[in-house]
Amino acid sequence: MKRIGWSLGLLLVFFCGFVVFSSYSDSGTGSFEEGEEKKIEIGGDLPQIVRAAPIPDYLDFCGEALPLDNFDVKERLDRELLVNSYYHSSTVQHLKLAKRYFPTIERILAEEGVPDDLKYLAVAESGLRNVRSPAGAKGLWQFMKTTGKSYGLTVNSEVDERLHTEKSTRAACKYLKHLKNRFGSWTLAAAAYNMGEAGLNKNITAQRAKTYFDLNLNAETSRYVFRIAAIKQVHQNPYRYGFYVDDHEKYDPFPPTVQVEVPGAVANWGDWAANYGLSYRMLKVYNPWLVDSKLTNS
Repeated sequence: MKRIGWSLGLLLVFFCGFVVFSSYSDSGTGSFEEGEEKKIEIGGDLPQIVRAAPIPDYLDFCGEALPLDNFDVKERLDRELLVNSYYHSSTVQHLKLAKRYFPTIERILAEEGVPDDLKYLAVAESGLRNVRSPAGAKGLWQFMKTTGKSYGLTVNSEVDERLHTEKSTRAACKYLKHLKNRFGSWTLAAAAYNMGEAGLNKNITAQRAKTYFDLNLNAETSRYVFRIAAIKQVHQNPYRYGFYVDDHEKYDPFPPTVQVEVPGAVANWGDWAANYGLSYRMLKVYNPWLVDSKLTNS
């Protein structure tokens, strides 16, 4: 009797294990459309569900609607929505940094009379960081040295105002307004910001095109406006694209600061900072446009 009971118990355990395993195998595949193959290999395929990014029925850039009834336009937008939806680390950082920089950028855009959507151009250009491109462009707005100087920014070996948030944003507004006046739309202004005025004008003339969406441009500029529009869509609808960043996880704006006039030369910014109870590091965090360890200030 003991031997028979033990055998029945072992058989029952085996049967329960088989049922659990079968149930797990079935449930792991999720839901499938009619006719879809229902298959999963334990230890084989990646254990993830990747969905297409939702494409909105309507999306505009600076008030100009994207013609999403055009399949080419829709697919180009789809590409950028996919990139920004699944480039997780960068998109999360952008959402965090937006809380720090957008209030200042939004205020200046409004004061300069340019559309609020242009703040997303800064995200596309720099990811809201004071980076330097291989070509030598710098700052949130990625100004080249000559362009920055022509729009009033000081750029030399000791001071580089392309890295100054407020001043570079003002300069970007002036430049973008100039491009809008020349080319007639904000989409074309953005394209010119990316590829240069001469290059865009040459393409418009050669192709007899009237809008950005009709132009056949280089790979980067062909994606540029769609990239900005996709960034806008994800920032305005983060949950819809799978991003859950709580407000307390975002980076706060810099605390209020005190402006200090520097009337003469500074032999060493480290010594100067120490006199104000600051570290050299924090001086540079607040003033990244001070690019040298000294200031001639003749």
